[in-house]
This record gives sequence, C-alpha cells and structure tokens, in this order.
Amino acid sequence: MLKRLLTSFTQSKPTALKARAIRPLVRAKFDSAQTNADNRRHWANADGLSPNAAISPDVRCVLRNRARYEVANNSYAKGIVLTLANDTIGTGPRLQMLTEDTDANGRIESAFERWAQAVDLAEKLRTMRMARAESGEAFLISASNPDTDSPIKLDLKLVEPDQVTTPQIRLAKPGEVDGIVFGAGGVPVAYHVLRYHPGDFAAWAATSGMSEYDVVPAASMVHYFRVDRPGQWRGIPDITPALPLFAQLRRYTLAVIAAAETAADFAAVIYTDAPANGEADPLEPMDMVDLEKRLATVLPGGWKLGQLHAEQPTTTYAEFKKEILNEIARCLNMPFNVAAGNSSGYNYASGRLDHQTYFKSIRVEQQHLQTAVLDRILQAWLDEAVLIEGLLPQSMRQINSLAPQTPHTWFWDGVEHVDPAKEANAQATRLSNHTTTLALEYARQGRDWEEELKQRAKEVALMKRLGLSPAEVAVAAPTSVNQEDDENADEHEGATARAA
Repeated sequence: MLKRLLTSFTQSKPTALKARAIRPLVRAKFDSAQTNADNRRHWANADGLSPNAAISPDVRCVLRNRARYEVANNSYAKGIVLTLANDTIGTGPRLQMLTEDTDANGRIESAFERWAQAVDLAEKLRTMRMARAESGEAFLISASNPDTDSPIKLDLKLVEPDQVTTPQIRLAKPGEVDGIVFGAGGVPVAYHVLRYHPGDFAAWAATSGMSEYDVVPAASMVHYFRVDRPGQWRGIPDITPALPLFAQLRRYTLAVIAAAETAADFAAVIYTDAPANGEADPLEPMDMVDLEKRLATVLPGGWKLGQLHAEQPTTTYAEFKKEILNEIARCLNMPFNVAAGNSSGYNYASGRLDHQTYFKSIRVEQQHLQTAVLDRILQAWLDEAVLIEGLLPQSMRQINSLAPQTPHTWFWDGVEHVDPAKEANAQATRLSNHTTTLALEYARQGRDWEEELKQRAKEVALMKRLGLSPAEVAVAAPTSVNQEDDENADEHEGATARAA
C-alpha cells in the first residue's frame, strides 16, 4: 500500500507542475504605455524629470525668448496676449472693506484708490498678466519711493524674470535655487535680483558686469506665476504649447504670399505644342521680353502666349488658419472668436456658450491675482498707512486690525450681457424670489452696492425736488429656455454674434 501511494504521488506531481507551468500569465496593459515602431519617435522626448529640472534656467530662457519674439512679430499672438490682460484686469480692481466701522471703510477705500492711481496699479497688473503669458512669470518689488504722488510713499517696481537668478560670481549655497533662497521649511525667504538686465547694455558697460545684485526679502517680493506641477518654483510662458503653432501659422501665410507673388511676377510665358526638333522659329530659352501696355504683337511661328494661374490662396487656407487659431487659443481657455477677433461664424447661442467658459476662467485668474498679488499689496499698504497721522481712523491703527484676515473684497469690471433686456428680466426675477441680493448683482457688474444705492438715493431726492418722477417700465415675462433655444435656432449661422 505504501508502494502504491508513493507511485501515485510521483506520477501526479509532474503533471500538476506541468499544468501550473503552462497556465497563461495575465497582465493588464495600457496602449499608451506601449512602445513600437509607430510611436517610438513621437514619444522620444518624454522624460521623467522633476518639475524644476524640466524647466531649468536654460530651458526657461529659450522659451521666454521665443515667446517674446512671437508676440512681438505675430499679430495674432500680440492680440491674444493683450485681450487676455485686458479681460482679466480691465480698468483695475477696486477695494471694498467689510469691517463693522462704515466710516473707516470709506476712508480706507478712498485713500487706497488715490494711491493706486498714483502708482498706476492697474497698468502694472496688466503688464504682469502679459508677462506671465509671454515670459511665464512676473516679479513685483514693494519699496519706498519719496517721489510717489501720494501721502503713502509705497511704490511697486516690476522686474523681469531674467533678473531673478543666482549670481554668476559664486556657486549657489544650500537652499539657493535659481535665484530663490529657501528657508528650512521650504518657503522662500529671499530673492537674488540682478541690478542690470542680462540683455541690457548697461550690464556689459558696468565694470562688475553681471555680478551686482540685491537680496530682496520675501516679504517685499511678489512672485506671480502659474504652478502646473507640485513643487514647481518658477513659471514658463502660458503660450508655450502654442509656440510651434504660431510658427506654422506664420510660415503658411508667408508661403501663400510667396506663391502668389511668384505667379504674379510672370506676366506671360511663350510655349509651343510642337514636338522636339519640330518646326518652330528658334527662341532663346528663359529670354525676357518687355511688353508695352495695350500693345498688339505677333508671336514667332509655332509659339503661343500663355499666362501662369495664381492658385494661392487655396480654398482651405481660411479653414487652416481657423483650426490653428482654435488650437492656439485652447491652451489659454479662450474661444476662437475672441482670439481671432471675428464672430462671423457664430450665432447667438454659440457665442454665449463659449463666453461662459471663457469668463469662468477669467474669474479663476482674478481670484489668483487677489490671493497672490493684491492681498499682499494691501497688507504692505496698510503697514505704511498706519504710520501717517490722520490718514486712517484710530480703529484701523491697531495691530490686530491689520492682520491679513481683515475682512475685505475686490471688485473687478463687470461683464456686459449679450442681451441686456433678458438679463434685466432675469435679475428682477431673482430679486423678487429672494434667490440673490443687491450686493451680488452689483458685484457682477463690478460696482459697490452701497455706493450705487447712495447715488440712487441722491438722484431720487433731486428728482422729487424738481417735480420729476422716474418712468415706470413694464417688466416682460421671462423667456423660457425652450423658447429661447427656438429663437436662437432661427438665427442664421452666418450672422455676427451679438456676443462680440
């Protein structure tokens, strides 16, 4: 019995091992992770570099130079960057304090507005937004300037990212990376700023060249850029993905013009249908003949007069430019009609839908500016304002009230509705059923509800004294969504959108 048991075991074990060996091994796969002959060259530049190694100083320098060149020489690129800055900043942000002291709020808001006009805050913010689009980042240094036309001598100085770098006269110390000095907690504590721009002639004329620099504390520096990857320290141009597309757009346009000019340069050609060594008067190849206007002439025997046909631009030229511009604008969350400045292919509904996405991204940009730039500027301004006797009320001259959590908000320019009548009806409906407030409705227009109501009260009081009464306007019934869609469907596709 023991022999039979051992025999059966020895016979079954190889069978079991064999069955286990031939069992197929199942592994999950992603098509995008496969490398083959078809996609090998496409993914050749993919790497696993860290965010800061991928955008090293040399890489950022190349991207900045190319982006600036394209914006300076490409009309579409310049218009897109200008439109983005104008739509984001507008005429500038307006401060509204939300403390319990109404009088203090008004005095602070008025003083800050006067100072903002003195230092041209709105223009500097627009420049910062343009710099982020074409240079990747912008630096703003707050310092005292006795020449500032304001009781508060705080001034703002813009610095290009080329100047924020580790000086060349010495090796970087631990914690110094690409012009930024980090503390023990990984937070910037100081910045190295060259006194001369690397591309400025003064830098080469100076005896010390590129060695002169200043150490600016982080409290006095505002670094404005977009963080695309965790741990990223510096920024790259917003239009980086579109740089090859801008180049293709310009090359194709120049090629079309060159082809049309080449065809136009040849007024006519003389050709013959005779075979080789056929009977035709001899002519010198590539010879040029000047023709006078309105002249009838006789051609040599056996020769005919023909004209080159200008086949440029092709029928797909406009469609190609449209698709390229659409792809360029996508990395900036900008609709095609805004990037191209042309809404001829839009109807009412399409323009309105595209603008909703665009202005939502603008609100995100404005929120980023508030936290990264404006709140820090306000804090520096308050620190200076408390030192001036009589400028701020006594309640705002306490240390606790100057903390960053001091209640306030920022107003930006409102966005005009594409159909003011429909928006007014919707606004009246929201106010009547208490789903909104006057503060919110005025904020959408970029206005302070308290100031607007005070002004309206003055107008009504004056109208009563003059014996005038405001005209009563009947509010139309709100249009249903289906009815609005039907109205939009009736509009022809080629009409210029009112959203423009």
